[in-house]
Amino acid sequence: MSSNIAARSSKALHIAMYPWFALGHLTAFVHFSNKLAERGHRVSFFLPKKTQSKFEPFNLHPDLITFIPITVPHVDGLPTGTETTTDVPFPLHPLLMTAMDLTEHVIEDHLRILNPHFIFFDFTHWLPELSRKHGIKSVHFCIISPATIGYMLSPERKLESLTAADLMQPPPSFPPSSIKLRAHEARGICAVTVKQFGSNISFQERNIYSLSQCDAIAFKACREMEGPYSDYIEDQFGKPVILAGPIVPEPPNSVLEEKIAKMLDSFKAETLVFCAFGSECILKKDQFQELVLGLELTSLPFFAVLKPPIGAETIESALPEGFEERVKGRGLVYTGWVQQQLILRHPSVGCFVTHCGSGSLSEGMVNKCQLVLLPNVGDQIINARVVGGDLKVGVEVKKGEEDGLFTRHGVCEAVKAVMDDDSEVGKLVRANHAKWREFLLGKELENSYVDGFVHKLHELLE
Repeated sequence: MSSNIAARSSKALHIAMYPWFALGHLTAFVHFSNKLAERGHRVSFFLPKKTQSKFEPFNLHPDLITFIPITVPHVDGLPTGTETTTDVPFPLHPLLMTAMDLTEHVIEDHLRILNPHFIFFDFTHWLPELSRKHGIKSVHFCIISPATIGYMLSPERKLESLTAADLMQPPPSFPPSSIKLRAHEARGICAVTVKQFGSNISFQERNIYSLSQCDAIAFKACREMEGPYSDYIEDQFGKPVILAGPIVPEPPNSVLEEKIAKMLDSFKAETLVFCAFGSECILKKDQFQELVLGLELTSLPFFAVLKPPIGAETIESALPEGFEERVKGRGLVYTGWVQQQLILRHPSVGCFVTHCGSGSLSEGMVNKCQLVLLPNVGDQIINARVVGGDLKVGVEVKKGEEDGLFTRHGVCEAVKAVMDDDSEVGKLVRANHAKWREFLLGKELENSYVDGFVHKLHELLE
């Protein structure tokens, strides 16, 4: 740790972390744990037992960050051995939340022994009250963007009777922005928001309770990008909102898998289209086929990492007839976990087709590849509007206004728009991406945000 960082860190803090059992949430919390540990702060990190090995390479400070394995309790209807959202389809996620809620007494026992200054959490709405009982401050560390929280969960909305029509418009005093939901998006978000998420509580109620009861709300965001949205949330919830900055992830302590590295090495610089939709997105078969046919239409080399579509056992069985023969040597559709950060850093990758999860967007923004935005659900949609509309650093794939379906031609057009040298839209997004990339990679930017964040934590203890 450099001496100037050490000097600024003042009294060392002890922070416990308990993120939702989803890889994107766990990853974001681990990245921020590294930033805190770099400054000499101690982190006790609760995570599912078998998941620990996956995150060991990302723990850059094992002397200060301690992983504490938690056994995920069995819940009827949840397959034995389920630990994270990647283990089960989306309809079973509420049961995993129920299982996480059942760890309350185990977490309380750990907190009683550890006695940290803070507990960072996101979906476990019972943690603020529990931690208060033991004199521990709670911070709702939200990996969802300030724009999303402000738009969807503002106390200005009539949340007890929220409808899709309500979500078509922003709350009354929401900041001016490019965020606008289409009919199919509003319907989907409304359905998820009011749906039960865990025992006897909706997703919306769980989040509102968490945001209302915690001591502070924190975001993985910076004022330069989302300042008006964070000010709006601070005003609406009447409590401190602390911005941690962009949290640019450090590359993991690993190298790219040999067969993938070899494949990427075979293509010219900045020509390959990398498409990845995260660990949870499962498309319907017709949309899966339109996506891969769209990649084929670009005539560019491509590497797509996707889950088998709904109803298909394997990727191969879901591919269009004759597809593999036509793209042999140029395109590959793959399933399974890949080292996304390392792939995005590879010189051959020129375009990233992303589902717009916040972690994937962060990784895309700090690399040279151009962004094509294809959001699927919830906060991904609002992320796409901020990145494509407010910041203008990517191109969103067009979808039907009512049915929300995209076509192979829409996918191809969006990729061509960012990749073709003579595309006017491409020139604009490439220039903006280069500007924001340089901004996000500025080391002093990150230092000032993380140091400021730690200072705010100290203030909360006074």
